[in-house]
Amino acid sequence: MTTDTKRDGLRTRARDAALAAVRGFVLAVAMLPVAVLCFTLTAVSLVLIPVGIGLVTTPWVLGALREYTSTRRRLAYEWCGIRIPAAHRPPPEHAGPWTLTLALLRDPQVRRDMLWLPVDMTAGFVTALLPALLVFYPLEGFAVAAGMWRVEDGPYWYLFVPVGGPLTALAAAVLAAALLVVALRYTPRLLTMHVRLTRSVLGGDAELAERIRVLTETRQDAVDTSAAELRRIERDLHDGAQARLVAMGMDLGTIEMLVEHDPAQAKRLLAQARRNSAEALEELRDLVRGIHPPVLAERGLGDAVRALALRLPVPTEVSVELPGRADAPVESAAYFAVSEVLTNAVKHSGAERVRVGLRHTGGRLRITVTDNGTGGAALGAGSGLAGVERRLAAFDGVLAVSSPAGGPTLVTVEIPCALS
Repeated sequence: MTTDTKRDGLRTRARDAALAAVRGFVLAVAMLPVAVLCFTLTAVSLVLIPVGIGLVTTPWVLGALREYTSTRRRLAYEWCGIRIPAAHRPPPEHAGPWTLTLALLRDPQVRRDMLWLPVDMTAGFVTALLPALLVFYPLEGFAVAAGMWRVEDGPYWYLFVPVGGPLTALAAAVLAAALLVVALRYTPRLLTMHVRLTRSVLGGDAELAERIRVLTETRQDAVDTSAAELRRIERDLHDGAQARLVAMGMDLGTIEMLVEHDPAQAKRLLAQARRNSAEALEELRDLVRGIHPPVLAERGLGDAVRALALRLPVPTEVSVELPGRADAPVESAAYFAVSEVLTNAVKHSGAERVRVGLRHTGGRLRITVTDNGTGGAALGAGSGLAGVERRLAAFDGVLAVSSPAGGPTLVTVEIPCALS
């Protein structure tokens, strides 16, 4: 490691430590009066509920508390990269003061917010102040060593060192230097510890509640998607292959009656029945391909997307970097997502060239589809991409669209999965 690299690393540590100390000082000192005010107003408002005044003040006070906790959640993410989930229930519409107050007090997230206030004023205050103390206290040691230890009434105590002369002043400087080294290493971690304490109380089971809500929605979407797919298959069978097979059966019955009396007509009907059987077989193959393409099952997602690209009227380049195969349901969802995106590109974008990239990185299957069309694609109800988004949600997948007016359009699909 070069000297410049070491110097840059030391500067980075010093900057991070100083920043963590300032942020901790803000959380401990500047936020403490706000927390005390919120706690006092909440307690007084709850006490006044039986006399009726609290019915008016409690919704307002709890609304202010919600704003304050939202600010602390935002700071936790911006300063430490830690998300603190919130699962506030929506208040009932057009409710009276009594109903609204009861609804707020029954909300588990509101109760967690109120419980967090005394924790933040005590343990939270201490853990937030520790980074500032660890950084600023060594400065006092250096000042004492520089001569500020001279006092009239006995030695000046710096931590456990009684500074009363040059040797003890030097000992204070050494102790301050050791504390500064510790501060450079551990101050950011202490700030993170404070934020984790906040998340443990303020977050509670909100993350679990949010996860349950998302799973409930995705399960319902999966059920709706399956029902719609079954209806499509039934419709395609009824209107396509089934109708041709029925017509072929009627032709065979007519042929049976004509084979002895009008052989020429019977031959023509046999040729028609042969064409109907071929067309019915092709429609059944298309239907099976729409349910689960054989190439996808046999050769994997990469080759299935390549085969899909070959059938497009637009030149399509496919890049595949997959060291293995994902589970069959994931591959199926990814394939049909690519199919829908490519169909949209061909139908609506006016693109002259399309590029598809498939790779697996960071435990996620990442697919990008780029076209040089006119742009303007967007997610939303009525869009084919909305159906893709719902289908991917069942696998915790995400769909992102960047499509400014004039193009180009970039659609990104990410699905967490492992390859085998």
